Amino acid sequence: MPLNRRKFLEKSAVTGAGVAVAGAVGAPGAQAAEARDGSRGRAKRYAFTVMGTTDLHGNVFNWDYFTDKEFDDKAHNDVGLAKVSTLVNRVRAEKGRGNTLLIDAGDTIQGTQLSYYYAKVDPITAEGGPAHPMAQAMNAMDYDAAALGNHEFNYGIPVLRKFEQQCRFPLLGANALDAKTLRPAFPPYSMHRLRTPFGRDVKVAVLGLTNPGIAIWDKANVEGKMTFPGLEEQAAKWVPKLRSMGADVVIVSAHSGSSGTSSYGDQLPYIENAAGLVAEQVPGIDAILVGHAHTEIPEYFVTNKKTGKQVVLSEPLKWGQRLTLFDFELVWEKGCWKVEKVGAQVLNSNTVEEDPEIVRLLSDEHEKVVAYVNQVIGTNAAEMTSAEAPYKDVPIIDLINHIQADTVKQALAGTEHAALPVLSQAACFSRSARIPAGEVTIRDVAGLYVFENTLEARLMTGAQMKAYLEYSANYFVQTAPGAAVDPAKLTNAGGTPDYNYDVVSGLSYEIDIAKPAGSRVTNVRFEGQPLADDAKFVFAVNNYRANGGGNFPHVAAAPLLWSNSDEIRNTMIAWVKAKGSIDPAEFAAVDWKLTREGTPVF
Repeated sequence: MPLNRRKFLEKSAVTGAGVAVAGAVGAPGAQAAEARDGSRGRAKRYAFTVMGTTDLHGNVFNWDYFTDKEFDDKAHNDVGLAKVSTLVNRVRAEKGRGNTLLIDAGDTIQGTQLSYYYAKVDPITAEGGPAHPMAQAMNAMDYDAAALGNHEFNYGIPVLRKFEQQCRFPLLGANALDAKTLRPAFPPYSMHRLRTPFGRDVKVAVLGLTNPGIAIWDKANVEGKMTFPGLEEQAAKWVPKLRSMGADVVIVSAHSGSSGTSSYGDQLPYIENAAGLVAEQVPGIDAILVGHAHTEIPEYFVTNKKTGKQVVLSEPLKWGQRLTLFDFELVWEKGCWKVEKVGAQVLNSNTVEEDPEIVRLLSDEHEKVVAYVNQVIGTNAAEMTSAEAPYKDVPIIDLINHIQADTVKQALAGTEHAALPVLSQAACFSRSARIPAGEVTIRDVAGLYVFENTLEARLMTGAQMKAYLEYSANYFVQTAPGAAVDPAKLTNAGGTPDYNYDVVSGLSYEIDIAKPAGSRVTNVRFEGQPLADDAKFVFAVNNYRANGGGNFPHVAAAPLLWSNSDEIRNTMIAWVKAKGSIDPAEFAAVDWKLTREGTPVF
C-alpha cells in the first residue's frame, strides 16, 4: 500500500512533525492543590503522571483463547485492557484527569486469536469492515499516543494503516521512514499541554521509536516501502527539535528493550534493545517507556553520559499485566517549567476487576472469536502435548515439521528442486500446548503455533545444517556425566527462550549435554548414513528464523526457493481440515535425543 503523503502532511504541523494532541483541560485536581499556595516567595510547583502500557498483543480481556478459559499463570497474573482500564480510571480519579497522560510502547494488534480474527477472518480492511477491538478499547480509554511495535507490521501495511485510521490517537514512529523519500512514514512525536494553576501550561512531548528489526522480521511486508534506522540516531535528531519547540518534558515511548543486545547479530547496523543506550547517549530525555523485551522493570535509572542527568526507564509487564506510572514533579524557574523529580512504579492488573464499560463495548467481538476458535476441524487418534518438548522429541512438534515439510514438497513439485530432500525446523512455543484425542478444534491447532510466522524454503548444505543444530544446542545447560538431571533446570541456558531452540526433522542426531556449548551435536545422520557436508537440502523454515531472528547461522543468507504469505498456523489448520484426521503413528519418530557420553539422558 503506497504511503499517502497528503494525509500525513495534513496530520502534521510541518513536514516530519508530530501530531499535536491537546491535553485534558479539566480542573487541576489534587496533584496541583499544593501548588496553589505558590504565592510570592514560594516556588511554583506542579505534578502530573504519565501512565504507560506496552506489548498488549491483542489482549482486551483476561481470557486465553487457546485454552478457552480465563488466563492464569503461576504468579496468578491477569491480562487485558479491560483490567488496565480500571487501573487507569483509578489513577485519573486520584490525580485529576487533567494531570495525566496515557501512552503505549507498541505491539498492539497481534498476538491473540481476537487480533487475528479481525486481521484475517473478518478483516478491518474489508469494505465496510469492523473496527479493530484494540482501537475500540484504546479509544474508549482515551489513550494519548502509542509507539509502533514490530508486530504492528505482521499483517502488512494496509492493515496497520486501517488500524491507524481507526485510532483517535497518533501512532508514533520517528524511525519508521518512507523508503524512497526517507521522510517519516508516521508522526514522529505528539505534543500535549497540561493546564496548571499558574497560567503557564506544561508542554509534554512524546517521541515514538520502533524496532529496527522490522526490516528483518517483516521483510516481505516492508521491503522497498519503509526503512527503520537506529533509535539512538533518530532520538538525537528529534529530542533537540522538541526542546526547541518549547517542550518542558520529553518522554520517549520506545518499542525496544533496555539491554543493549540484538537477537539478529550483525545483520543490521542497529541495536534491537536500545532504550538504555538512548537514555545514555541522547541529552534532553526525562523518561523512557520501554517495550519489546516482555520483562518487568518498575524503575531503572540510566545516567546520560553528556549531562550526568538521571533518566528514568520503566517497562510494564506484557499483555496488560502491569501499568507503569511515571510521576513528575516540576518547578517554575527562570520563566519556564523544570523537571525537579521523576520516579516510576508499576501497578498490577490482577488487583482489580475488568472495567464494565470495556466489557460492554467488546463482548460481541469476544463471543464471535470464542465461537470461531471452537469450530471442530478434524479428529486425532492419540493425545499429544508439548509438556516435555523442550528436552524430548515428542509427536506434537513432529506434527509441525510434518505439515511444513509436506507443504514445501507440494510447493516445489515440478521445479528444479523437487528431487531434493526436505528438512524442517520447529520450536516449542508453548509448554502447555495440547491436541486431545478425539475432536480437534481450531484453537487446539492454533494453540500449538502461537506466532504469526509464515513458511519459507531455503537451500542448505549438510555442513550448514550441522552448524545450525550446534547453535540450537546452546539452549541446554551443561550437565556433567552422573550429575542429577532436573528437567526444570536443564533448558534456557544463557536466557535462551524456548522459541529459540529448534529441532530439525529429516535428520537424526544426538546432543551431548555433558560437553560445552559448541561441541555437543554428534552422530548426525541422513537416511541412516553419516551426513555429508556437501549434501544439499531444502529447509522448511519460518520467516522469523529465515530473516535472522535468533541469529541462527547460515539460514538468512541461504538461497530462497519459495515463500508463502499465509501464517503457518493457518497452513496447519487447513491441513487438518483437508485431511480430516491426525494419526501420530504416521509421522511421530524419535529423531533426536539428549545424551551424556553416548548414554541417553531420558
